[in-house]
Amino acid sequence: MKLKISVTPLRRGTKVDKVTLTIDNIKVEVPKDYTILEAAKLAGIDIPTLCFLKGINEVGACRVCLVEIEGARTLQASCVHPVSEGMVVKTNSKKVRDARKSNVELILSNHNRECLICDRNKNCELQSLSEELGIREIPFEGIKTEAIIDDQSFSIVRDQSKCILCGRCVNVCRNIQKIGILDFVNRGFDTQVAPAFGKSMADVPCIYCGQCIVACPVGALKEKDDIEKVWDAIENPDVHVVVQTAPAVRAGLGECFELPIGTRVTGKMVAALKRMGFDRVYDTNFAADLTIMEEGHELIDRVQNGGKLPMITSCSPGWIRYCEFNYPDFLENLSTCKSPHQMMGAIIKSYYAQKKGIDPKNIFVVSIMPCTSKKTECQRPEMNSTGYRDVDAVLTTRELGKMIKQARIKFLELEDEQFDQDLLGEYTGAGVIFGATGGVMEAALRTVAEVLEGKVFEEVEYTAIRGVEDIKEATLTLGGMEVKIAVAHGTANAGKLLEMVKLGEKQYHFIEIMGCSGGCVTGGGQPHVSAKTLMNVDVRAERAKALYEEDRILPIRKSHENLQIKKLYEDFLEKPNSHKAHELLHTHYKAREKFPTTEACCQEEAATTKDCMFE
Repeated sequence: MKLKISVTPLRRGTKVDKVTLTIDNIKVEVPKDYTILEAAKLAGIDIPTLCFLKGINEVGACRVCLVEIEGARTLQASCVHPVSEGMVVKTNSKKVRDARKSNVELILSNHNRECLICDRNKNCELQSLSEELGIREIPFEGIKTEAIIDDQSFSIVRDQSKCILCGRCVNVCRNIQKIGILDFVNRGFDTQVAPAFGKSMADVPCIYCGQCIVACPVGALKEKDDIEKVWDAIENPDVHVVVQTAPAVRAGLGECFELPIGTRVTGKMVAALKRMGFDRVYDTNFAADLTIMEEGHELIDRVQNGGKLPMITSCSPGWIRYCEFNYPDFLENLSTCKSPHQMMGAIIKSYYAQKKGIDPKNIFVVSIMPCTSKKTECQRPEMNSTGYRDVDAVLTTRELGKMIKQARIKFLELEDEQFDQDLLGEYTGAGVIFGATGGVMEAALRTVAEVLEGKVFEEVEYTAIRGVEDIKEATLTLGGMEVKIAVAHGTANAGKLLEMVKLGEKQYHFIEIMGCSGGCVTGGGQPHVSAKTLMNVDVRAERAKALYEEDRILPIRKSHENLQIKKLYEDFLEKPNSHKAHELLHTHYKAREKFPTTEACCQEEAATTKDCMFE
C-alpha cells in the first residue's frame, strides 16, 4: 500500500524544509525537524508512549516507543529520534513488540501493583499499556524500591512505591512552572524522584499547584483525599453543610464520566450535589462577583490615591505561595482580597448565618475546586475572619467525580437543575470566566471601566486578553487616563513578567497572574488527560470555551449588576472596601523561607493545627 500524506505544519516561518520517509509502508512527508513519533502521528500510526509528554518531557527514558529503523543496529526511541530523508521505519515488528513488552515488564517488576485500591485504577497510563501489550505475568520479580509515603502537606501525597521514574513531574515542575522542587536523587536501583535531602514536599518551596499530579501517568502523586471528611459532615444531622463550586469545575467534571473535553455540565453537577445531600448548593461565581467589587474598587483607590502599583490579583493560591517564596518584594503589590471561595466561606458564616438563624459553628462549608493548592489555602491561619474557618474542606473536581460515583448517581441521566437562589445564588458572566486565564482581568475591566467612565458599555468582551499566549498585555483609556494591563499564566511566565517589572522594562497598573497554565481550567485537581490526548487537543482552550459559552448566555455579564451583591452591600457590608468588608473579605501575606528551619516549620504547623513531621 502506498499512501502519501502531506501536511502544512503550524510552525513559524514561511518556508519549511521537508523530508519523505516510509513508516509501516506508508510514505509521509514531514518537516525535517520532526521526530519519528510526530511523523507516525501524521500518518495515522499510533506508537505507544509512557514517559513522553508533549513539550514537557521528551527524553526517551521509558523505551516504550521503540521502533525499528532499516539499517540501524538497535531499536530507537521514536519520541526523540529525528526523521531523515528516505528513512524506512517499522513500528509493529515482532522485534519491536517483544522489546516494548519486556521494557514494560521491567517497569512493573519494581512497581506497586495493587491496582484495585490505587487512586488511578482504570485511569492509569501504565495499566492501559500493560493491557494493550497483553502482559499477564512478570518474569523479573526481585527486590522492590522501599515504599515511602509523603503525606505531610495539606494538598499533595507522594507514593514512591508507584513511581516509574519517567521524569514527567520533574520536568513540569522545573521547566514549565520553574519551581524545581522535584528531581532524581541517588543512583542505580536506589534512584528516586523526590525533593532534595529527603525532605517532605511540605518543607520545600512547593506551591501545591498540582501540575506534578496532572503530569504523572500513574498514581505516584495525588491530592490529599478529603472525601470521607465531607461524607461525615453530610451524615451529621447537627451540621448544616453548604457546598460551592468553582467556575472551572463545570468545564472539567464531565470528563470523569467520559464526556468530551470541555463539555459544560453545570446543570447536571448541581443536580448531583443536591442528590448527595448538601443542605445548600451555591456557585462560587457569586463570590467571584463579590471579588470584582472589592478588587476593582481597590484598584481604583490605588490608581487615584497613589497606592502601590502595579496591583496584582490574588485569586490563585499557588501564585500567592510562589510570590511569598520567590518575590516577597512584590507582596505589597498583591490585592488584599481573599480568593473567591474564601470570601464565600466568610459570607456564609456571617451574613448567611445571620439571615438563616444558624450558629456559624454548626455550618460546614465545602469548596469544590479545580485546584489542589486551595486545600492548603483554606488552612492558612488568617482564613478565619468570623472566628471559624472560612472553608472547612476543599475537594478537587476529581474527588467530586468519585463521590458522585460512590453515591451511585447516574450522572449522564440527570436532568439539569439550578443552584439555590436564596441570598447567595445569583451570579454573572463575569464570575464564570474567572476560571480561564485573563478572565479575572476581563471581569474586573467590565466593572472598573463603567465606574471610571461613569457610563454603561454595551461591549463587555475584552478579547485582547483572552487565549493562551504566555504573557498578554494591553493599554486602555479609562476615565481619561491610560491604564496598562498584563496577564500571565503559569509561574514560569509569572517570574518572567515580574523580572521585567523589577528591571523597569515594563510598567503596568494591573496584572493578573494564575499559577497554572491556562488558568483554573487546567488546575491540579482537574480530571486526568492522557499524554496521547494531549498530543491532539489543547485542553486549556477547550475547557475555556465552556466558560465563555456560559458567560455569553447569561442575562447579566457585569459583577456590579448582580442584584444579590447589591443587596449584600446594602444590608451588611455597606460598600466595597468598607471596614466590615476588610474584616471579612481581605487578608495579608508573608515572606516565606524556601527551606525553613525545624523550629520555623513546627511553629507554622502548630498555627494550622497540623501534625508536624519533626515532632
